[in-house]
Amino acid sequence: MCVEKNKGKITIKDVARMAGVSRGTVDRVIHNRGDVSRQRHDDVMRVIKDIGYEPNIYASILAHDKSRSIALLLPSYRPGEYWEMAGRGASLAQAYARTFNVSIETFLYDQYDIESFRAACAQMLELSPSAVVLPPIFRNETAVLTATLRERGIPYSYVDTKLEEDGYLTFYGMPMYKSGYLCADLLFDSISSVPEAAEEMKVAIVRIEHDRNRKSDPTAIRRAGFIDYMREHYPEVEILSVYIDPHDPRGIIDTLSAFCSANPGITHIAMFNSRVHLIAPALESLRQENKIRAIGFDNLDDNLAALRRGAIRYLITQHTDEQTRLAINSMVDYLILNKEPERRDNYMHMDILSRENIDDY
Repeated sequence: MCVEKNKGKITIKDVARMAGVSRGTVDRVIHNRGDVSRQRHDDVMRVIKDIGYEPNIYASILAHDKSRSIALLLPSYRPGEYWEMAGRGASLAQAYARTFNVSIETFLYDQYDIESFRAACAQMLELSPSAVVLPPIFRNETAVLTATLRERGIPYSYVDTKLEEDGYLTFYGMPMYKSGYLCADLLFDSISSVPEAAEEMKVAIVRIEHDRNRKSDPTAIRRAGFIDYMREHYPEVEILSVYIDPHDPRGIIDTLSAFCSANPGITHIAMFNSRVHLIAPALESLRQENKIRAIGFDNLDDNLAALRRGAIRYLITQHTDEQTRLAINSMVDYLILNKEPERRDNYMHMDILSRENIDDY
């Protein structure tokens, strides 16, 4: 290949055209982000060498010459809780953001209190962030917030779950409906070869008590996937719901014991949020009298301990820290480098953990 070197301003688009690849592929090669075949990597590097192109990622900063901020709106958390992983992802994104003079400001709220969410939104909007990253815990209130963001021209991205038919820039998270569908498939795989056994079974969905008002129900789509699977494959299985108070460990044992006594025949239990460990003591007590198969979500330390003890059969997990890191990094690229996301919906892989593979995770 013969190319006249340094002829005018060479861009990533030019390198991509000459190498016969996409701009995204050139970007991944330049920044060593992997996921590129050896052949395409060599093609890109050959073009770069021939034209003497050296990407100057700081040029965009100089052109804009001002600081920016990304607001991360999260439920408050204690050590070991689910949303701590999202906070960890924000910490991982700090170094990349600082490179471009972008700060990450975190706003926390009580996920059981809608007024707390509204107050956090008001505080965040007062600071006029350049962009926002959030999970839509309170779906209706989130829709109100994002309408305001669109009016102000502030881009936003979702993590963990999303609002459909909404103007978000990107989404990073587990495919929620499919995760519920998978949950049911795992929970009932033991009766697939003996379908008549389903007639004698009942399944309990354990929910956190605050979900009764339907204002904060982040697992609704996952629950819908689970129920649809059951209706399609085991319509004869009765599905029941029971609510627990996450702040009352003794009460959880009493509630589940009374529930199982009032509903004999419960053989399977599913919990769709990250706190299946809350019901582990009750399950261990009930298992002395009943054979109950249970499944939950997310790799919290307490959940992993319950899995190791055999209190639950499976965990379906995701990398929440990586979801948050990628969402923030993509927003930095969008704000500073004017880089459009390659994909709007970025579904992360689902991992299935059992006692047999947990030590290798």
